[in-house]
Order: sequence, then structure tokens, then C-alpha cells
Amino acid sequence: MSTQAERELSTRQAIIEAIAQEFRRDPATVYIGEDVGPAEGVFKQTEGLHAEFGDNRVIDTPISEAGMFGMTVGAAMSGMRPIVEIMFGDFLTLVMDQLVNHAAKIHYLSGGGFRVPMVMRTGIGVGGVLGSTHSQTFYSWAANVPGLKVVAPSTPADAKGLMTSAIRDDNPVLYFEDRMTYNYKGSVPEGEHLVELGRADVKREGTDVTLIAFSRMVHIALKAAEKLEAEGISAEVVDPRTIAPLDKEGLIDSVLKTGRAVVIDGGHELYGVTGEVAATVSEGAFDYLDAPVLRLGAPHNPVPCSKTLEKFMVPTPEQIVAKVMSMYG
Repeated sequence: MSTQAERELSTRQAIIEAIAQEFRRDPATVYIGEDVGPAEGVFKQTEGLHAEFGDNRVIDTPISEAGMFGMTVGAAMSGMRPIVEIMFGDFLTLVMDQLVNHAAKIHYLSGGGFRVPMVMRTGIGVGGVLGSTHSQTFYSWAANVPGLKVVAPSTPADAKGLMTSAIRDDNPVLYFEDRMTYNYKGSVPEGEHLVELGRADVKREGTDVTLIAFSRMVHIALKAAEKLEAEGISAEVVDPRTIAPLDKEGLIDSVLKTGRAVVIDGGHELYGVTGEVAATVSEGAFDYLDAPVLRLGAPHNPVPCSKTLEKFMVPTPEQIVAKVMSMYG
């Protein structure tokens, strides 16, 4: 939903705009994290927020993910709508107790007496030679936990709309943003803009095969679709946008139309979201499938600390095309 004209913004700018607009709308919204204040984030992902809203609402913390996350859960239970930034998604390892055993379960354990309306914002993705402990994609972990919502935008417009919806949601929402998409630009509504959590989006219409892709992989899938078109194959590209809740009906409807599907993710393929989505589609569209549902993700090894080697951890358009072509024997 949008109410005003659109202009072109980067993904980073679109997210900041969503946060700033919600800060102006709701004084209960605060931002908590490391170097998020005057420094404006290591990737300038909070640029301008501290200058406008000050120390009381954009709060720098010591380097203690567990401490800041626990504080955020308490603030949310007390009536605030906090956003907490975990600088790298890899550092989920440092907040898992507060996330899994507290934030996700308090509403259930209290019989509805407490809610935890918070957003955890974090960066993911391979690129920039950040090494094996700063390049991982762990949203499949969070999606396995009842009580958590999981978001992974691919475009600037979706990034703004999903962030707005996440802040207004009464549940803990994990917002995963691929750092390599920060400078991607696209048309973004200027005013209020919300994207419903749990609603997939068709980024490209097609008739022969469905490419289901997450986050940055949506852009890789779109490039693959162009290559497939040159081969006479019409590929539909579907972006789930949220991993939990997953728009099962939307994904299945696309595969019912095309009869083939490949699921693509930048995270590890083994035990990742590709397996869950492939199973969902296989079960829901079995009688309409002309070939097994295939999947493509990162190899099952740590991200190398090498510019030459790390590129092999990222699925490519050529790999997607090869998967699709294998369906045609």
C-alpha cells in the first residue's frame, strides 16, 4: 500500500526512510545497536537517524549483543517498539537464548499477557571478503522457531514496505538484509508504504518454469530468466519476501501454472530454506509437476577468506540455467 508518488532510492536509503517515518509517527519506536548513533553504522545503514532523533531514541550500546538484545526484549514487553541491530547475521549465535527462549515464547508462555513487538535488523550475505564468521545466512535457523517472523527483502520498495510492516507487527520480526544489495536502486513510494508479511511477489511472469528465489538471489534469478528466454524457455521469478510466514499458496499457484520449479538461496543448501520450500511445492503441486523440484544454494563449507574463492559460494545465473536445462533431458 502506498499513498504518494515514487522516486528512485537505494535499498539502504529505503530502509532508513521507513525507520525515520515510523519514528515520526510513533514516539514509542527506538533504535538500539553498536555504532548506530553519530557513527551512523559501519555501512551507513542508520545515516541521519541520530541527527534527527538524538541519543534517547537512537541508542549506542557497548559491544555486547546478548546485553542489548535482552534490553530490547524488555523494552518491547514494556510497551516500546524497539529495533535492535545485530551488525552481522553471524552474531545471532550470541543472542540465541534471548531470541529463541524469550522473545519467541513470551506471548505463548504468558497466555497472551505479554507481547514482544520488536524488530531485529541484521546484515547477511557473501561479498566484500568479510570471511567465514561475517558472511553467513542464518535465517533458516530463525524460521524453525515458532513465534518468530522472518523477512528477507530483495528490492528497495519491498525493503521499505516490509520494514514498516515489521515495526508495526506485534510479534518479534527478524529482518535480514543482504549487504550486497544496499546500493541496488529502484522505484520506492514516497509516503506510507506497507508490504504484507507472508505475501509472495511475482517479479517476472513466465509459463515454463518457476524460479523461487530469496533476497539477493532474486536478482540472480532474473538474470537467469533472461538467459533462459534466449533458449526459448519462459521463466517466472517469484520472491517469497518473507520466509516465516511463508506464502505457500502463492508459491504453489505459480508451480501449478509452470509445472517445473527451482528454489535458489544464498545460504547453505543443506538443511536450508531451499529444502523446506522444495518440499512445500512438491507436496502442493505434485500432480502438476513435469520434473522433480530442484534447488540451488551455497556449498556446505565455510565462506573462504579469499576474494578468489568466495565467489564460488554464491549461486550464479549459469548454475540456475543448468538446473533448468537438466529438467528437459
